[in-house]
Amino acid sequence: MYLLYIANKNYSSWSLRPWVLMEALGVPFEERVVPFGESANPHDFRKFAPNGKVPCLYDGPTVVWDSLAIVEYLAERHPGVWPADAAARAFARSATAEMHSGYGALRQICGMTCGLRVRLHKIDAGLQGDLRRLEELWREGLSRFGGPYLAGSQFSAVDAFFAPVAFRIQTYGLQLGRPAMDYAARLLALPAMQKWYEAALAETWRDAGHERETLEAGTVIQDLRAPAGR
Repeated sequence: MYLLYIANKNYSSWSLRPWVLMEALGVPFEERVVPFGESANPHDFRKFAPNGKVPCLYDGPTVVWDSLAIVEYLAERHPGVWPADAAARAFARSATAEMHSGYGALRQICGMTCGLRVRLHKIDAGLQGDLRRLEELWREGLSRFGGPYLAGSQFSAVDAFFAPVAFRIQTYGLQLGRPAMDYAARLLALPAMQKWYEAALAETWRDAGHERETLEAGTVIQDLRAPAGR
């Protein structure tokens, strides 16, 4: 069975991507959560990940790090990771790579924090540009391939890579056009996403850096998480 190392479900958007893909596709795996800030050593993740980051997948002696590499490794072994249709698969891979390397303003300003509701201080030009591109990309995928997911009728890796954006939309009250908002709601309603969300709310860990970044971006208007344990 695969072993998937992840960090806090409240914060770790990178961890969510392979986790929700494997969960949604029914790929058996064991998760191991190593919280941010668990050790005084900020590079503690180096104990299991060559790059010192999450997620990291173990398949027996084989170690695969980086969320995109994990997806491609799984695609070689399990059907449904990418769409079967060639055009849909090309779109899905391109959109996934764009999410993996882009949307810097969205990442910086709207860090994933599932259990909070935040009113942003402002939406600057960089964030507005990312939201416009996001809406354009989602509209293209939904219209070209018929939905309800970005590359067709089945949830695949491209949806997993945009799953953290759905949590960001919920947390920060981001507003997009109706098709995009409906798609985000569809992602949030997935059983795998609900399972992640419930676990995120139950976490008592807090990471000072993530908490500080949220307060710099906006005003917390609701905290739905279990009380902090430390």
